[in-house]
Amino acid sequence: MGIIKMLFLLSVLILVHEAGHFLAAKFFKMKVSKFGFGLPIGPTLWEKQVGDVQVLVHAFLLGGYVAFPDDDKENPLPADSPDRFLNRPIYQRLIVVSAGVIANVLCAIFFVYLVAGLWGQLPSGKYETIVHKIVAEQGESVWNSGMQVGDKIIKINGTETPLPSGVNIFATLSKKFDGKVDETYVNQNYEKLKKLNIAYNEDEIIPADVTIKLPEVGTESPVTLSRDELMGLSKIKDKQVELNETQKELRESVYDKSYYISNGKVSLNDIAYALSDNVRPVNITVERNGELIDLKTIYPNKDGLIGIERNWNEIMIPTKDFKSIIKGSNEYLFNNTYMLLYGLKQIFTGKVPINDLHGVILITKIGGEKIANEGIFSGILLAALISLDLAIVNFLPIPALDGGHVMFLIIEKIRGKKLDEETIDKIGTAGFMFLIALMIFVIFNDIYALITNKF
Repeated sequence: MGIIKMLFLLSVLILVHEAGHFLAAKFFKMKVSKFGFGLPIGPTLWEKQVGDVQVLVHAFLLGGYVAFPDDDKENPLPADSPDRFLNRPIYQRLIVVSAGVIANVLCAIFFVYLVAGLWGQLPSGKYETIVHKIVAEQGESVWNSGMQVGDKIIKINGTETPLPSGVNIFATLSKKFDGKVDETYVNQNYEKLKKLNIAYNEDEIIPADVTIKLPEVGTESPVTLSRDELMGLSKIKDKQVELNETQKELRESVYDKSYYISNGKVSLNDIAYALSDNVRPVNITVERNGELIDLKTIYPNKDGLIGIERNWNEIMIPTKDFKSIIKGSNEYLFNNTYMLLYGLKQIFTGKVPINDLHGVILITKIGGEKIANEGIFSGILLAALISLDLAIVNFLPIPALDGGHVMFLIIEKIRGKKLDEETIDKIGTAGFMFLIALMIFVIFNDIYALITNKF
């Protein structure tokens, strides 16, 4: 049921966008030949003539369009007819082309204000992560850390954790024997090892049954992550190197030992790598009774677990009266618009990999679950964010998008004359094909994410 509601909300956003174009055109008394829900790919499910406008519903529902007489090359209208879109003043065409984006922005504002008024609260995007239970086996480091049930987790390794998943990310990246090491740390351990075993060179295979003295080594460096990396707005950079199979097999034989008896297959270099893949510290700061407390270091196990169960709550913004509705709604819209723009910038700069791009299939699944678990208001707010995102993406200067049409109009205004229609058509077709290819790629990403249970 939640998925059906989410599909309905997404359909509303598409209709709102196309209605923006349509109503703006009608305001200037422009002739509109078609109003399409879905893209003209595959069969048409339904069509009807309403006045002088042909209304169509296509099987490929991921989109919509408003068509003008100019879009039909066989249209009998004279080239200088005022009913042709291209013969209208630039300012009118600019408003009509931009109206879909404006409609999506207004729709987002309406949805947020509606939820703020009816629900009486709005999500802040900030969470409290609270320790519910310590479930680690006796002897694990978490028991000696000073952590208590009810502690609110504030920072991990010096970085504030904006999402509850931050604990999992740090613990997973800090797990014992993860098979990766920092080369600087390896070099330090090799120098210690060499001083104790001067008879052997770096890559020389040590004969079987020879006893090698092992130095005292510390732990690997703590994982450091930025807020963007924790929020998924930047790819987590891993500069470590992988151990080979020989070195991985050697790890437990040298871990926390003073001596190692050679099996005749390893070198000092192998031992240095094996020594360097041990444990990473996780340093947690909690809030307890209003006071910030730095716990003793915790070391995750081989599975990347520190052994706690957590509860988390999103901090809500109260919107109980007119003033708080206005303030809370504006704050919510501003913060989320900033995050959408920032996320787009991260994608274009390559800091978020293109494989992380997802579309309508995954959005529908996530939205459906959100509605089922958190109620319709959460679904409406998600639809508001999608509406904002549609507005932002549609205004990019890419041919076949609204922003591409705006770009052509600005060029026409600067040149003082119309652009060649054939050139525009070719560029527009190329842009459309690019968008179709991108859509197919995103759909593949969605399906792959669902199959592999990434979401």
